Amino acid sequence: MCKNSQDIICSNAGTCHCGRCKCDNSDGNGLVYGKFCECDDRECIDDETEEICGGHGKCYCGNCYCEAGWHGDKCEFQCDITPWESKRRCTSPDGKICSNRGTCVCGECSCHDVDPTGDWGDIHGDTCECDERDCKAVYDRYSDDFCSGHGQCNCGRCDCKLGWYGEKCEHPHSCPLSAEESITKCQGSSDLPCSGRGKCECGKCTCYPPGDPRVYGKTCACDDRRCEDLDGVVCGGHGTCSCGRCICERGWFGKLCQHPRKCNMTEEQSKSLCESADGILCSGKGSCHCGKCICSAEEWYISGEFCDCDDRDCDKHDGLICTGNGICSCGNCECWDGWNGNACEIWLGTEYP
Repeated sequence: MCKNSQDIICSNAGTCHCGRCKCDNSDGNGLVYGKFCECDDRECIDDETEEICGGHGKCYCGNCYCEAGWHGDKCEFQCDITPWESKRRCTSPDGKICSNRGTCVCGECSCHDVDPTGDWGDIHGDTCECDERDCKAVYDRYSDDFCSGHGQCNCGRCDCKLGWYGEKCEHPHSCPLSAEESITKCQGSSDLPCSGRGKCECGKCTCYPPGDPRVYGKTCACDDRRCEDLDGVVCGGHGTCSCGRCICERGWFGKLCQHPRKCNMTEEQSKSLCESADGILCSGKGSCHCGKCICSAEEWYISGEFCDCDDRDCDKHDGLICTGNGICSCGNCECWDGWNGNACEIWLGTEYP
């Protein structure tokens, strides 16, 4: 009656008396407890401070549960960001912390796999938003039958092959075109079917996000989101967007109509605002106009306030920087609404074409 699940009497932390465990607590602190003396809160004591969980958490059965802003086995490490910022980074698109499938530590989610077998790997994503089990008609960890064998699993959603549709790609789609003919029709003059911004089905493109009027065209070639800055302002408020390109009003120029043609600054004042921290004008990769750097057009990948960023550092998917679903901001992809992933390759919207 005193043996634990490993057949060890009182977990080697107590003595058995008349079928009951009496835990070793010679110092009288009561840190060893449990039916089989399986809980030892001495494991929570910080060696340096000699406090339980370093004074920044609570101990339960030998494990520390840290206060906001602290982490580590003994809650000995303090986060370098505020609890609010940590929570913001861990909040998934549906508003839940780590999608209720993980633990948030200093702004990063550690995903839990809720499968009873204890194996890991089906749940992933920056905020644990992806669950590959949703792609299987009948969940079986030891089966590779994703999307009924007729598609690829993309963050828990099935991206069906040509000729198939349905939530799990379980329904066949009749199409008179061959797969090659269909892709050729969807490709048009683009390098990718549907310009990498849509789904090709029987020679026709469905642009996504579904219902977003900013992405359009027979091959989804027009993406008016490219006319917006990170704050969502179209063409800097000084132009109109046409198929992803800004047409600037008179007196303005630039990719996003952000530069005025007239300038009321002196050349010295302008240059002083264009100097980077090392004292070089526009990092030597652009020209200065009215206190702002205009990066070299010949090197398309140069960007940033002082032309100090290289957009080639941004992650790619299908050969496209930020998969065409976000803006490359100084080496990191800033994804548009509904998209996630290092390269903005994961669609998280409620509908999927």
